[in-house]
Amino acid sequence: MTEKRTFEVKALTRVEGEGALYVRLEGDRVEQVELNIYEPPRFFESFLRGREIREVPDITARICGICPVAYQMSACHALEKALGVTVTPEIRALRRLLYCGEWIESHALHIYLLHAPDFLGYESGISMAADHRAAVERGLRIKKIGNALLEVLGGRAIHPINVTVGGFYRAPRPADLQRLIPDLEWGLEASVETLQWVAGFDFPDLEVDYACVALKHPDEYPMNEGRVVASGGLDISAEEYETHFQERHMPQSTALHSVMVPQETPYLVGPLARVNLCFEQLPPRARREAETCGVSWPSRNNFQSIAARAVELIVAFEEALRLVRAYSTEATPSRAPYEPHSGEGCHATEAPRGLIYHRYRLGEDGLVAEAKIVPPTSQNQGQIEEDLRQYVPRVLAYDDAEATRRCEHLIRNYDPCISCSTHFLKLQLDRK
Repeated sequence: MTEKRTFEVKALTRVEGEGALYVRLEGDRVEQVELNIYEPPRFFESFLRGREIREVPDITARICGICPVAYQMSACHALEKALGVTVTPEIRALRRLLYCGEWIESHALHIYLLHAPDFLGYESGISMAADHRAAVERGLRIKKIGNALLEVLGGRAIHPINVTVGGFYRAPRPADLQRLIPDLEWGLEASVETLQWVAGFDFPDLEVDYACVALKHPDEYPMNEGRVVASGGLDISAEEYETHFQERHMPQSTALHSVMVPQETPYLVGPLARVNLCFEQLPPRARREAETCGVSWPSRNNFQSIAARAVELIVAFEEALRLVRAYSTEATPSRAPYEPHSGEGCHATEAPRGLIYHRYRLGEDGLVAEAKIVPPTSQNQGQIEEDLRQYVPRVLAYDDAEATRRCEHLIRNYDPCISCSTHFLKLQLDRK
């Protein structure tokens, strides 16, 4: 009789949010894989209907405490398109700097406390610190620098309150930013050390022919702006996004799954997709370090996403230093004016975890009539399931504890923000 086994995840650790994983096998054949997101729906798109334009950045920031800037920036850009608002080059530069702060704090948190323990055999960043104290302290200091950037630009590190449609309520004082230069210089070298450290990890062998999707800008590594491109040749504006990418309701999940249409196939967003597609746009130091770190780009192994995040740490520090050094006079005005009126606009930016898309329709009263938000984790959910289908047969020879650890590790490659997607856990294997 063919052996039937079930892998059931009740609570994945070291990710943000709540959910479950169910895998059913018959012998070595994977019959079913479900990423069960059971966190209650949060209804942010509904909360936004009827709201004033000025409220949107503050409401969307509450979707996530780790990547609030991504939601604020995507919303502001989309609403500015609906209103016909053009921001000044100074505001554009400050927005890029704000995004650098978010990439720094989010990538440092994931690399050092959530993902590195998997490669080094620890249950948590806390237990890892007992043997790798210097590394963990380096990661915490890097994250603190990212938080400091958010505080200066956004008013506070969690759910910034200085961001508004058209720019900022108050422009930062040049002296407040320039005081961060010594820390940013230290952070740049620390991020190079981070890449050298993680590039030497033992990466499990899992090559996947990903359909990578990311923004691409001709002159800079993508954060706030760019066209939506894919490894298969797709190259579209944000306004065409919903023609090529659509959300599907899955019965096992309170989060929608995004697919590429018309093929109805999963795809990959995030640091690995960005580095693969935008390697030529890496700033000089980041590109030099990426070329010599020992990882071959483009990479088809998502276990190497930790190295891609480290490359992007270098990008964020390199860009932050450039922008801070160039900011010698307070931006005036700090925001572009607008008058509420009807209109529709959409935009995509690059959150730490990948491409994020917003669309808003404003009614005749100037209030939000419709909102659509597609976060990175909902776009990655189908690809996580596909990775598991390919990876599970490779871990069946291990005992339950080790097979459990390796499946959790694969999911953490994506740094899923489950709360954003709607929400993971500890893996339990039931072998019959």
